[in-house]
Amino acid sequence: MGLLGMFVRKLCAEFLGRKWNIPDPYNAVVFLALHCLCVFAPFHFNWPAFWVAITLYVVTGLGITLCYHRSLAHRSLRLPKWLEYFFAYCGVLSFQGSPIEWVSTHRYHHQFTDTKKDPHSPIQSLWFSHMGWLLDGRRGQFEEELGGLKNVEDLRKQPFYRFLLRTNLLHAIALGGVLYAVGGFPFLVWGLVRSLTR
Repeated sequence: MGLLGMFVRKLCAEFLGRKWNIPDPYNAVVFLALHCLCVFAPFHFNWPAFWVAITLYVVTGLGITLCYHRSLAHRSLRLPKWLEYFFAYCGVLSFQGSPIEWVSTHRYHHQFTDTKKDPHSPIQSLWFSHMGWLLDGRRGQFEEELGGLKNVEDLRKQPFYRFLLRTNLLHAIALGGVLYAVGGFPFLVWGLVRSLTR
């Protein structure tokens, strides 16, 4: 069986060998739906849809790397407030959660890097550190044990970030609606599938 067998057994244990809670099926359905859209991409290719995907890849990438990561999580980049909010909104469209949630998880990750307290530690498995932690609804309970959102008080003081926390999913759904209204199914497929490349 070898290495592949160990990986598959570990993967099954992470998903089938534990108690599921309410966020788990939701996360799994969204994750599965986005991956199912990938199947349609080759059959609904057109150049405008391709350029929509590239544009959204760049815009949401700036939202995550420039704003969520550098500006908000590490405070290593100062942006004018209006530009910070613009890029934070772009980050919301990447299906990676609200700025408050993302930054909190990332700060805990750096505080407890590669230990059992790391929210996406490779100690559990390579799969878990890469993507498995995103599908694990227990992470909210786990992060609550670490201190919850206390490590992002700077963001929680701002009404804009509290708004994005409450309405995070609605923005991604609205993006899907706009893509479909503007370019039909090809825009929807190519526009949302780019979120999987993040």
